[in-house]
Amino acid sequence: MNSDRHIVHMDLDTFFVSCERLLDSRLNGKPVLIGGTSDRGVVASCSYEARTFGIHSAMPMRLAKQLCPEAIVLRGNSGVYSKFSNTVTDIIKESVPLYEKTSVDEFYIDLTGMDQFFGCNKLASELRSRIIKETGLPISFGLSANKTVSKIATGEAKPNNQIEIIKGTEKPFLSPLSVRKIPMVGEVTYRSLCDLGIKQIKTIQKMPIEMMIRVFGKNGATLWKKANGIDNSPVVQYTERKSISTERTFDKDTTDIKKLEGIIVAMTENLIYQLRRGNKLTACVTFKIRYSDFQTYTQQKRIPYSAADHKILPVVMDLYKNLYQRRLLVRLVGVRFSHLVEGGQQIDLFDNNDKIINLYQAMDKMRERYGDRAVIKASGMNAKSISRWNPFTGEPPPLLANRRQ
Repeated sequence: MNSDRHIVHMDLDTFFVSCERLLDSRLNGKPVLIGGTSDRGVVASCSYEARTFGIHSAMPMRLAKQLCPEAIVLRGNSGVYSKFSNTVTDIIKESVPLYEKTSVDEFYIDLTGMDQFFGCNKLASELRSRIIKETGLPISFGLSANKTVSKIATGEAKPNNQIEIIKGTEKPFLSPLSVRKIPMVGEVTYRSLCDLGIKQIKTIQKMPIEMMIRVFGKNGATLWKKANGIDNSPVVQYTERKSISTERTFDKDTTDIKKLEGIIVAMTENLIYQLRRGNKLTACVTFKIRYSDFQTYTQQKRIPYSAADHKILPVVMDLYKNLYQRRLLVRLVGVRFSHLVEGGQQIDLFDNNDKIINLYQAMDKMRERYGDRAVIKASGMNAKSISRWNPFTGEPPPLLANRRQ
């Protein structure tokens, strides 16, 4: 590991809102919420104007509208956001030697060694300026010797700005900040820290690592290191996926069997297509169901490696029938394929024939050309929001704000 690293963290500011504002300038300067509009919807993104009312991402939409009744609520369009995200990704890909895309709007860039030729801060600044100029999207970045400090620095730079943390100044930079700024600190960990009287990072910096381990276990050591600006994790460009999954939460709990089975068929069919598109096979199928009382059940089954609808879909439907209790309202259903390996669909000498193989190839060609839902089973036609993304490109899926059935 190079001891003199230069890691950039770039984050597109209020990304979904910024995309919508490029499409409609009337949204500029107004409180905007992106997310599900039903009673169970959550805020996927919100403008800075909306944040002044105490609104934040993942907040229930009902509460957000109570806090800011004049807010403009949009369901969002994952296809538009993916397009903007891909444009930014292409610019970064052309400009840097190594990058990691951790979400639809967030990137880590390793510029280690580039300081000998260009100056890392100058290179990152020019890249940021190019993204803003070519896309119109605001973007912020933090530059430091590691991923943790760079990510925290980006948060301090926002909105639409940049910060460089010189090597050796990590601890003084982190010291006065809230422990909430540490990436691994969620609500539960934050409450635990507050119970101990720990609210600022400088308190952790003064504590022995052994004490943190005694209180928080193995995570205590990681927390202590991050608080002290220590993070040797590399920028990883691509991680091989071990599983893919999808799930749907219904607007209203349901016992409508037709609706349930239609959603399950559409989800499964789309997921199997993603297997074939990524040249993958699965050997384990899992079905998940959650009832209105939040009781959640899963069941899985091992199968011969496959990426064929007629092999996998019956297995999913059997698992669904095993778990479904007809008298209970259903809140959520999900499908997961795991134990993935590289390889195209194998022809089974006993079950498959040329017609089936040719059928899959023809369907997949039509989907590639006209979209994932160009060819679908009639029973799945009512599922409106099956996502269009390739899980095997090394990029994360877009965060969908509009999950409707």
